[in-house]
Amino acid sequence: MSRIRITGGEWRSRLIQVPDAPGLRPTPDRVRETLFNWLGQDLSGLGCLDLFAGSGILGFEAASRGAEYSALVERSKSAFAALRKHADGFASPRVELFCCDALKFTPPSGRRFDLVFLDPPYGQGWLERVACRLDELAAPGARLYAEAERPLTQLGRWSVVREGRAGQVFFHLLEQA
Repeated sequence: MSRIRITGGEWRSRLIQVPDAPGLRPTPDRVRETLFNWLGQDLSGLGCLDLFAGSGILGFEAASRGAEYSALVERSKSAFAALRKHADGFASPRVELFCCDALKFTPPSGRRFDLVFLDPPYGQGWLERVACRLDELAAPGARLYAEAERPLTQLGRWSVVREGRAGQVFFHLLEQA
């Protein structure tokens, strides 16, 4: 089991335990710092969805930086148990956890999200499979953050506006075309 830290906001420097689970690769600190430089450090008022939560670092980081609501979706029971432990430690009503498959997730009260994090396991076609659900999950003007094993140019109606690479990871910020 490894640990990663929240890089900014209210919970800055708090450590998150990362369970050993197949396909689980938490977004590295340097990549998250770049992402939140792109997004702005303050996410106050935003609703965020971490659709392939894994360690939960993206969803917890968003909540730490002031997101009004951060939904974390994870289907692995062991990863979900670790998420629950961390969420209980933060004791924040702005964080809500869902143990289900990303393709079956239904937001509470028909909520739509201003920021959607997509960091699925590689090599399984998750981004392509979830692309058809983005219109129902994303609010008008929403932005997407996607990590992939290869560079992207678009995902559904969203086009890449910023991109980077760290080792084997290609990361992208997308906006509606």
